[in-house]
Amino acid sequence: MDDGEKFSLEWYDQIQDHSRFYWLGRTLVMWIGGFLGFLIIDYLAVGLQFDNWYTAFIAAGVVGILNAVFWPILARILLPFMVFTVGIGALLLNGFLIWLASEFVTGFTIEGPALILTPIAMAAVTAVLSAILTIDDDATYYRNVIRKIKKGKIKISDKPGIIFLEIDGLALDILNEAIEKGKMPTLKKWLKNGTHKLNGWETDLSSQTGASQAGILHGNNYNIPAFRWVEKDKNNKIMVSTGLSDAPIVEKRISDGNGLLACHGASRTNLFSGDAADVIFTYSQLKNLGRFYTRAWYYVYSYPSNFARIIALLCWDVLLDFASQLVHWVKNVQPRIRRGFIYPFVRAGANVFLREVTTAVLIGDMLEGKVDVAYVTYLGYDEIAHHSGVRDWDAFYALKKLDMQFHRLDNARKYAPRPYELVVQSDHGQTNGATFLQRYGQTLEDLVRELIPPETLIYSELSSNEDHFGQAIQNPLEDSKQYIKDKSDRVTYGSKHIFDTTVKKVDEAPIIRGKVLDYLQRHQIGEMPQKKIASSEEAQVIVLASGNLGLIYLTEYVERLTFEQIKALYPDLIPGLVQHEGIGFVMVRSSEQGPMAMGKEGIHYLDDGKIEGEDPLTPFGPRADKHLLRTDGFKYAPDILVNSFYDPEKNEVAAFEELVGSHGGLGGEQTQPFIFHPAEWDIGSKEIIGAENLHKVLKKQLK
Repeated sequence: MDDGEKFSLEWYDQIQDHSRFYWLGRTLVMWIGGFLGFLIIDYLAVGLQFDNWYTAFIAAGVVGILNAVFWPILARILLPFMVFTVGIGALLLNGFLIWLASEFVTGFTIEGPALILTPIAMAAVTAVLSAILTIDDDATYYRNVIRKIKKGKIKISDKPGIIFLEIDGLALDILNEAIEKGKMPTLKKWLKNGTHKLNGWETDLSSQTGASQAGILHGNNYNIPAFRWVEKDKNNKIMVSTGLSDAPIVEKRISDGNGLLACHGASRTNLFSGDAADVIFTYSQLKNLGRFYTRAWYYVYSYPSNFARIIALLCWDVLLDFASQLVHWVKNVQPRIRRGFIYPFVRAGANVFLREVTTAVLIGDMLEGKVDVAYVTYLGYDEIAHHSGVRDWDAFYALKKLDMQFHRLDNARKYAPRPYELVVQSDHGQTNGATFLQRYGQTLEDLVRELIPPETLIYSELSSNEDHFGQAIQNPLEDSKQYIKDKSDRVTYGSKHIFDTTVKKVDEAPIIRGKVLDYLQRHQIGEMPQKKIASSEEAQVIVLASGNLGLIYLTEYVERLTFEQIKALYPDLIPGLVQHEGIGFVMVRSSEQGPMAMGKEGIHYLDDGKIEGEDPLTPFGPRADKHLLRTDGFKYAPDILVNSFYDPEKNEVAAFEELVGSHGGLGGEQTQPFIFHPAEWDIGSKEIIGAENLHKVLKKQLK
């Protein structure tokens, strides 16, 4: 036995002595919590009955004994059943053991709904008592791990591992505010102790999870222009980052087999796998059920009340959202959107269920010590900020709960058989603001309809379903409906000469600098035609949105149309978009001038950087032109790319989706995420621009 291993075992002896106190305290708390839970369910009269209170107290003790004896064995045997029933099996097993206790205790009966409600009530009371008494919920599991280490079942290693913890949608500025307000004491402690440093980085044009995680995990987010886009060469297929069929296709395109997690890595609750062999809740792999189950799930169900506790927390979070809606209504908080009845349950799934399960699995990964690198996404803040606002009390409360997860993971490091470094980072931020519809009484789709002939058929996908891969079931596009009907009159560049002839008949004059801005400013929009509604199968124009980024595809034409061609076909369209006060700039490609970013008062020619009039990109940062130029080179770039205005004084954008906090385009904090990394890391002195460059920085730390 070398000195390092001897030291480790001595350390574990100290920890085990310390954890005995927590184990005894935990046992007493569970007994009392079970007793109080019994009394609550008995009072509700839903199938649980006791003759008197001391019978309930004895029954709670018997349940505790049965759990201690049978749960470890049954949990291991029935683990696949629990996993594939998404925890329902755990509640059923809880109910069975409580029923078994009723067979041993006279004056105690249980049946019906109480079999499910009782373990949830017991777990809820226990969680409250544990929080009040600061009893560590994980102490029992840690003791079991220490026993395995001493028996040689888990080997001690000095090779460090890395755990990447992504907070979806959290901007650098918001993180700093949360730390200053005391909402994230764990991160504040790391900064104060000098163990970590905080740096910002800048996203690509598409500031959303699809593009960012493709770049971070695989080092390649090329040809991902937005959260959803149209692929004209594939029968106008609408691709969605979170589509059950689309995400695997995207990953196949971007993966070279050498992703961030390729070597002994684990992907937890991510959109893409990073080439990890071990995946749980990874969206691009959800169709492959065989990859969903791993032994890492055991920690989630390692003790009886764990899953019931998660359900209790989930129910509490549902109530919190209803309370948030009430507070916003009473105080008339603006901007405000209607959330509906179903949303609180969707939010609780992202903010609580996935959060708790993910942390539990990660602790299991660390204590087993087999994972060299893991990447996990926490979705809760992003989900709440979309609907409540990026600085709302509700959003900061979610960050406080996330910080508690980081504390649990930090604590678990002491028990792990190898050192682990924790890295906290985000994939993008969010920018607040009233939506385009709230401000102007119309959607981007409505605006486009007004600017094209009435007989033109248009389809829009401007829903509130943004880049939460945990909410893909809300996406109204089914796989069978993601194709636009292949029309016989679609124009290809095989018949380009016919199209060019048509264009020249409409406008013989060449497009030159100086006349472009004059055309945009002087073109008068006539009386608006009546709107005509079309399905996606019929549409000649498709309008998509990703936060405050809009994409307009003219789907009758296979190739991307130029400014000159669009001007000839729909002369009102580009000037009408540019002149609208809610639009910051429009990007199109000219056959003569190359890609152009057009605003009300000026044009930025992206190829050579020359400006005509006032630069419309000034409010969007010093590298806006570089981001646009890169996106212009994408195969699936839209015919017309639209970005809403950005008000630097108010720090607001106008999302084309019904979201208070939004991201997906340029403007404000949405493009300013962060990386909170170990202080000894050398990440270079240059600014990190783009997710692909962040991938390179992170990859270096794994060597």
